[in-house]
Amino acid sequence: MQQSLPENLTAPELDVLSPMLHRNGNIWTADFRGLILSTALQPIYSISHKRTVGYEALIRALDPDNANVLPIHLFEVPTSHAEALLLDRLCRYLHIQNYSAAEDQLNWLFLNVSPRVVTNGSQTDSFFGELLEKTRLPPHRIVIEIVEQPTDDAERLRETVAYYRQLGCLTAIDDFGAGHSNFERIWNLSPDIVKLDRKLLTRATEDHKARQILNGIVSLLHQSGCLVLLEGVETSDQAMIAIDAGVDFVQGFYFCRPSTDLTTLCNAPTDFDRLLREYKACHQITRDPTRQLVDFFQRDFHLATEQLQSGATMARACSTLLNHPTVSRCYLADDKGVQIEDTLISDTGTRSLDPRFKPLESTSKADWYRQQYLRQALAHPGNLHVTAPYLCVTGAYMCVTLSLCFTYGSELRVLCCDILANPPATSVNPD
Repeated sequence: MQQSLPENLTAPELDVLSPMLHRNGNIWTADFRGLILSTALQPIYSISHKRTVGYEALIRALDPDNANVLPIHLFEVPTSHAEALLLDRLCRYLHIQNYSAAEDQLNWLFLNVSPRVVTNGSQTDSFFGELLEKTRLPPHRIVIEIVEQPTDDAERLRETVAYYRQLGCLTAIDDFGAGHSNFERIWNLSPDIVKLDRKLLTRATEDHKARQILNGIVSLLHQSGCLVLLEGVETSDQAMIAIDAGVDFVQGFYFCRPSTDLTTLCNAPTDFDRLLREYKACHQITRDPTRQLVDFFQRDFHLATEQLQSGATMARACSTLLNHPTVSRCYLADDKGVQIEDTLISDTGTRSLDPRFKPLESTSKADWYRQQYLRQALAHPGNLHVTAPYLCVTGAYMCVTLSLCFTYGSELRVLCCDILANPPATSVNPD
């Protein structure tokens, strides 16, 4: 249906849009340029709650021959900004009408809003407030999704997002992690929820390092005060990756496909009990393997510190430690964290040296006070401490560090020992 549009949509927008909607029982459809628009909803699940907590509203379109029109082609139909704005608002109007009639009166409705429409439209988008008032859908049940892409007017976008928040809606950044996305928009918009792009999950499925990066991104987003949703979950392996990454919510074909049959929304369960049982079976709580290193090296460490207290050189005192095939280096620091003498590198450590990182090798008078292992040792003299695996700055390899604070005359010293997290195949790991 061809709709006659003003150059700029102003109130009363609902009067312009209402004739384009049609009701059949509890289901609403809309006409736009001869196309029939309908709502499809896809459930969003909380892993911890093991149930649905919301639905993303997706637009579906049929042409006069009853053939599907892809959403990407639908949004290419408008020939002006005014018509693009009308289509955006028509979709939101349609979704809210349908969701208002659904049996679910608790969970969120996720609505996509184009940044182009947001930043070029009315700053306060009074249409949306009027729409919620007309449909009686509480604003706290709406999550406004802003697609993560560049915008020419970041200030207008921030003001518009602030309006939705003042209205009582939640806000979300969509497709975070795709192409141009970065944390700058997180700082600027302070969204309630961040939806991670499915490409992050695809990479994590294929590459263990990408999986670690995914886990780190989730952790950073949580520290930024955002809940995290991972979309595009299509297999049980990807569901396990999502669970292990610590995301709050999941969405994808593995759980449930989008459906235009809105009467079955409350009848699409997912067996999270089984998923979590499988996850727990693969991640049994066992003794921290790094603590085994403490037990294994305890005696050698105390012998080394006793010899240092007796005046032995570092090379002599640490000879037993350096002869172990997993040990890469030993070094000594004072109570300020400043290294005393050069680092002693074992044969294993020498074989692991990468010439590309040669500028980082010399650590004489280096200051390690910022390192947690140094401060922990100083805080608890006599106790051997161990770190989780981390990237060593002196050689850009993964290691764990053992540290022990002891008295040297009237002063404190800290003996440190780096152990390769991925030792050579010929190494004998401590049991």
